[in-house]
Amino acid sequence: MGQEQDIGTHTGNVLRARLALLALLGGILVPLLVAGLRSVLWALVGIAGLAVAAVGVWWTLAHTGALRVLGLVLSVTAPLTVLALYSASGMLGPALLSLALWMLAVASARTALAPPRSAAGRVAAPHAPWIVMNPRSGGGKVGRFGLVEKARAAGARVVLLEGHQDVAGLATRAVAEGADLLGVAGGDGTQALVAEVAARHDVPFAVIPAGTRNHFALDLGLDREDPAAALEALTDGVELRVDLGFAADRVFVNNASFGTYASVVADPAYRDAKLHTTLRTLPGLLTGEDAPGLRMRAGPTRADGLQALLVSNNPYLRAVDSARPGRRERLDSGLLGVLGVRVANTAQAARLVRGARSGSVMRLRADEVVVEADTADIAVGIDGEHVMLPTPVICRTAPGALRVHVPRHRPGKPPTGAPADWPRVARLARGGLFRHGHGHGHGHGTTPSEPDSGRGRGG
Repeated sequence: MGQEQDIGTHTGNVLRARLALLALLGGILVPLLVAGLRSVLWALVGIAGLAVAAVGVWWTLAHTGALRVLGLVLSVTAPLTVLALYSASGMLGPALLSLALWMLAVASARTALAPPRSAAGRVAAPHAPWIVMNPRSGGGKVGRFGLVEKARAAGARVVLLEGHQDVAGLATRAVAEGADLLGVAGGDGTQALVAEVAARHDVPFAVIPAGTRNHFALDLGLDREDPAAALEALTDGVELRVDLGFAADRVFVNNASFGTYASVVADPAYRDAKLHTTLRTLPGLLTGEDAPGLRMRAGPTRADGLQALLVSNNPYLRAVDSARPGRRERLDSGLLGVLGVRVANTAQAARLVRGARSGSVMRLRADEVVVEADTADIAVGIDGEHVMLPTPVICRTAPGALRVHVPRHRPGKPPTGAPADWPRVARLARGGLFRHGHGHGHGHGTTPSEPDSGRGRGG
């Protein structure tokens, strides 16, 4: 039965790889057939429009007054002008069709290369699970999904947070009283506090996605739309070994952000007026006297003049920004992800359309990152929670430090932000990959490896 499933999976992946190559070819041929070599000119027009729009966004964020208004106008009119030119020349339809084919090609390539989740054996149900729940998280998900009653029915002792309580102290006391699993129904910041206690005492940890974003739960493969389903980890669970990140002595399960985002979050007005506070504070943080001027060291790599730096517990496939960092391909690589941004002027803003090749975006992986600034203390966003840490801040990883219990059956949608590996797609389309063949090794899992609980650095 298992071999038949593997054969069926392989056949489906081959078909998706062939679809990806056909769509890629179609995305190239459509504009060439319609406009011939003039399609190159129209592609350059589109790139120029994106560059002007990037300049407009930069002026909107980094300046005030007339320049901000002009930036807002540019960021809106530049793409509209390109669309109008395409439409007037009869290229709008072909351009949209080509874009759709490119998107189909990339999506098919990624799904074709996504490896299946390994089978895992069940773990014994905990005898005395303890779960802390924040009834205010996620707009009241704890009450809306009846999590207290369902957790107690599964044998858990439930503690509801009221006001500002010492969450780590509550978890430590629970372990001393015999808890053999620590769980959290709340935001990622609360999860990090309890995860540190669980790792220190080698007690299993469970996540119930009752927060607003639930990034950690997403990368564990949990169903964020049904938080109660995560309680199955108490009765029908498997164990994963995942890494923990540290910024100085503070644990993070997702990321630690430095620079602009951390400074904006530190503003007391941010919670009630996010957009207004961001627009008010960003000019000073990007080009004014309040600009953080971060410096970073990671092995032989050094960078200075950074305006934003994101250090993540395992690398993100694609980071949109610190508040929406995307997905992680795995949580057990034993490495930190590093994303740095340095945009000092209009020319550098325009080059951002080139992505990582622009020179303004830095991406790397490291097991230790040292963050420095010109001040004695620096604002840091630890899983979205604002803290002040003395500089320099040493960020490190603890491979395989956390035992996480998750339901045996969970959605586990594969991440979709990884760059498509076209040589592998071409080999697969020819039928050259099968089951445990090339490319299913280190760095390509969709979730932490199962059930090899002794793994640290992965691979």
